[in-house]
Amino acid sequence: MSGFEPGLCTVTFRKIGVEKIVDLAVAARLAAIEWAGDAHVPPGDLAIARTVARLCERAGLSASYGSYVAPPTSDLSDFMRALESAITLGASNIRIWPGTRQRDSRDYSTGERRAVAEAIRDMGAEAARHGMTVSLEYHPQSLTDDTDSARRLIDEIAHENVYLYWQPRPGLPLEEALTEIGEIGEHVSHVHVFAWDRDRNRFPLRSAADYWRTVLGAMPASRWTGRRFAMLEFVANDDPTVFLEDAATLRRLLEQSGRG
Repeated sequence: MSGFEPGLCTVTFRKIGVEKIVDLAVAARLAAIEWAGDAHVPPGDLAIARTVARLCERAGLSASYGSYVAPPTSDLSDFMRALESAITLGASNIRIWPGTRQRDSRDYSTGERRAVAEAIRDMGAEAARHGMTVSLEYHPQSLTDDTDSARRLIDEIAHENVYLYWQPRPGLPLEEALTEIGEIGEHVSHVHVFAWDRDRNRFPLRSAADYWRTVLGAMPASRWTGRRFAMLEFVANDDPTVFLEDAATLRRLLEQSGRG
């Protein structure tokens, strides 16, 4: 299994331009950036994708594409548009959302779940033709809003090119986090890292250092074989200075957990 390397999700800084984000990632000594499809690299805008690809290449940064494709709301044509941007960006992975956003997994019928799984399977197959992986956002109000639903969905998709992200629900206790990763960790590609409480208040990552050191150190072996990124997502007050501090904390945690 590959160890985690530090990265950044650009939704952290929606109002900052791509050049500045790359500069911040370099200053923070990160290995990768996941570019937001709803902010910095819109699907279908190949000119900006090419520009960002050049910036990342010059900076020695790997790229992932954070799309907002969300089957069944989004269909295969929506995915292909996002995939073209991801290919142009030079991304190795494209993130999609499983199920209609802002809809709880418990509200889906068996038939609806089957339709989502079939759509994602087709997307995984298309991505594989271009040497790219597909990873599913692990998020409240989606088909990965609890561990049982996420595990069932991966089983229903049944495609070797489709993986899961993992992140804790805001305020998730450590014991429950460890249970979750123990149950789905074999399918996890990358993780999103942040320090939030149950009310979504944000704090410096150092305040959750013990939590994340334990989680990263306990992440099980995965069928994922590529480079793995622990990506910072959101910081207190959207402050670049806090981000640089959080990045330094993340690097230390990865070293201490034996995963970086």
